[in-house]
Amino acid sequence: MLIDYKKEFPLSSAIIPSKLCGLITPIGLDPQQKIEVACWLESDKHATTLERVQMQTAVVFEGSEHPLGLYNEAMNGGVVQYGSCVDEKACAAELTPSIRGLDYIVASWGDGSFFSFNLAEKVWMALGLTPRCIGNEHQKLIFDDLGLPEFGIAEGEVSSEYYWRSQRNICWRMSNEYLRKYLWLRGARAVRVFYYQTVVADQKELRELMEEQKEITIQPNSGYKWYKLDLREHEGALMIQAWAAVEVAQCELCPQPQANGLVWPGIEGPMTFERANALIEPNYVYLDDKFLERYEQNAFYDSTPSKCYGEWDCGPSYKGQWSFTDCHRVGRNLIRVPIRELYQPKPDREIIHAHKHSLEPSERDLVNQTSEHIAAKTQRLIDELLRLGENLSALGACIGLEEKTTKDLVGFTREELEYRGWSAHPPLCRLAQVSPVDMTQQSFLARCKTLHEIWQKIPDGYLKRLLEKAGCPRGELKGLRSMKLLQALANVLQQLNSREEAVDAFISDDEPLGWNSRNETLSVLFLNYDLRVADAHESAGSAISSLQTMGFDIARLNDGYGLALDFVVDGVINAFKVLNLAIEDLLE
Repeated sequence: MLIDYKKEFPLSSAIIPSKLCGLITPIGLDPQQKIEVACWLESDKHATTLERVQMQTAVVFEGSEHPLGLYNEAMNGGVVQYGSCVDEKACAAELTPSIRGLDYIVASWGDGSFFSFNLAEKVWMALGLTPRCIGNEHQKLIFDDLGLPEFGIAEGEVSSEYYWRSQRNICWRMSNEYLRKYLWLRGARAVRVFYYQTVVADQKELRELMEEQKEITIQPNSGYKWYKLDLREHEGALMIQAWAAVEVAQCELCPQPQANGLVWPGIEGPMTFERANALIEPNYVYLDDKFLERYEQNAFYDSTPSKCYGEWDCGPSYKGQWSFTDCHRVGRNLIRVPIRELYQPKPDREIIHAHKHSLEPSERDLVNQTSEHIAAKTQRLIDELLRLGENLSALGACIGLEEKTTKDLVGFTREELEYRGWSAHPPLCRLAQVSPVDMTQQSFLARCKTLHEIWQKIPDGYLKRLLEKAGCPRGELKGLRSMKLLQALANVLQQLNSREEAVDAFISDDEPLGWNSRNETLSVLFLNYDLRVADAHESAGSAISSLQTMGFDIARLNDGYGLALDFVVDGVINAFKVLNLAIEDLLE
């Protein structure tokens, strides 16, 4: 049973310094709490109150008593190993750094001038942690659990120097969940061993403890002597010094939510791994596709959608460690997945995350399951752009321009996308990310910017050479960009097709009539550009007015901008479809 340290310590809650109070307080079971497991602190010389702390955390096995005099280790400069071995052969043959024969959480070494710190080898190897280093002159080590992944499990500074005063403070913190997991794996408990010093104003309560003496040392009268308190006069004030060994954590894991026993909508009774694995018939659950946002917005996960056997798979995965399988999009914002697949090996927290986005059958039935989702729209856009690249290449070849591949014109090819998917083209992945109906204006504008980024790769120079062949004045083409060039090309092609001309009629010395006039079908490209500019300059008002002009009911924006994004993407796809049809009609 843990000692009531606060009750037994001579300083009452009214006079004990807050830092000292924290040092003698046991750790709770909150898995999110970051626990200080080692520190070497000295307050700034200009601070109103001087404080020094040297602290380490020792690992004491269950069933064993506190080693006598353990708090004396706090006098050893606040480090596990003090000083170097004598410079003789085999002098370190039996070197086993320890805190009075005990393991530790943070390994540390010092010689009075130079000090270094690192997470103990047994800790990071038992927990399977991976280190990374940040900073330049003031470097810091951070340990991550890349198997989940979980970041910032433990972190702290790597070194310091002492010359009259400390060069910088050292503080190592560790996740309470992982600290307790390590103790549980070792069958041990954590004991905080520390030295604390501060200077405070003269106080009546402290004078009473000093019993009218200039200095006094206080220790427990009976039982385990876990502390030594020294009170003394110091330059018109009182100095408090404390050495202590406090058991702060027992061999007990932090409580964690479990996937076993979750009750899923539409499935009777709690679900367990064993029950899910025994299922033969597919029992489907439906998830809101916001479930994917966590994975789409973190580069550590792969959440690129893919189409297989006529269905869109959207199961996120993590570096071959685990994955969601058979997650298929249904309708605009639903994901259907067999419960058996949800309970295939993966961290419990991922299954719990999916459970938070599960929908009741009544909610699912309200959704139109035939609506097109954003991944399918992205694929339609890709199809039209590939078709446009092939058509522009063919048109150029027919009129004598240099040969251009589809990749030269639109940035990707069918073969590349079939082999590598969209992963090699981040803008495609960003466009295909979850598009909720209640999308924010900022997210809508950012997505429109991505849409514009995808199609504006068509080289202006190639379009200008096409239009020059058609008779458009070079001087007037000089200042035009992709949108107006595509519009001009559409005007020329539609005029030729209206007269049922052949492709050789495309080459002309005469300026085509109305080649630079407004084309309503391609006006959505200009809207897309305006929305892209609105994202950069925070001027969405005019672009929203353009939406209304083009026929979108802006009253629907009260529910969010998701449907507005559908409107813009569909418009851009249709614009390229019309342009493709015009080129194909001329080439026939």
